[in-house]
Amino acid sequence: MIGVFDSGHGGLTIFRALVKRFPNLAVVYLGDHANIPYGDRPSDDIVALTRKGVDTLFRHGCKLALLGCNTASCIAARTLQQGWLPVSGWPGRNVLGIVAPTVEAATQTPWAVTTPQYPQKYNTDTIAVFGTTRTVASHAYPEEIRKRCPKVMVVQQTCLDLVAAIERGASEGAIDELVKRGVDALLAQTGGTPPHRAILGCTHYPLVEALFRRHLPAFTRLLSQPQVVADSLEDYLQRHPRYADGGASGTVPPPLLLTTGDPSVVNATARIFWPQAPEFRNLPL
Repeated sequence: MIGVFDSGHGGLTIFRALVKRFPNLAVVYLGDHANIPYGDRPSDDIVALTRKGVDTLFRHGCKLALLGCNTASCIAARTLQQGWLPVSGWPGRNVLGIVAPTVEAATQTPWAVTTPQYPQKYNTDTIAVFGTTRTVASHAYPEEIRKRCPKVMVVQQTCLDLVAAIERGASEGAIDELVKRGVDALLAQTGGTPPHRAILGCTHYPLVEALFRRHLPAFTRLLSQPQVVADSLEDYLQRHPRYADGGASGTVPPPLLLTTGDPSVVNATARIFWPQAPEFRNLPL
């Protein structure tokens, strides 16, 4: 069983892509809706809550936990992988984030390669990162991109109020205006020069990818995380087949959605992200 952990609803865009890509795998989603938002919390709190979430997924039978949240991936992934997992009492388990595959796609460089290699060390493209305030403030994307492509210009831009507008089901016109403001603010940083690639660095943003496409030129390649993460996980499972043997018996349970919050409230918003989503069940951390 593979688990996806997120602070709330955004990771459903990742989870939905994995359900479609891996129909023969048992998958479970855990949203920590009781403790959202994570973005306003100190880093230590984010690490502790993410650790509890991953531990809960392991206790539920998951062998592999994916942090389907940019904030958790930026703040907690490395600490859990290097500091907690070896002493967690969960041998044979692993934790993955979504920053690594996104950086790989943006730089065309494997995550394991942390020094500039030819030809990427001479790459002078501009890469945009659209994200929430906490993701942008972590500087995780610029730091990891520049390790591999030191000459690339990385420009970050928060899209204020966009997550809230998506979750409350705001009109397309209202959401389009917020996307346009974010794109215009980013272009103001580059002197009007559009980026070669744009990372949609929030798992809510794939729902409005078409609006980002509307306000960026055709040559700007959009990196939307559900597709990027699904591609990366497919490669990972090919290299680590022990995490993908759950469907060998031919009896794969349906996707399971768990929440630390009130399922009746969570389900209503979940329909925005996945109209056919199964009902959430409550499972406290």
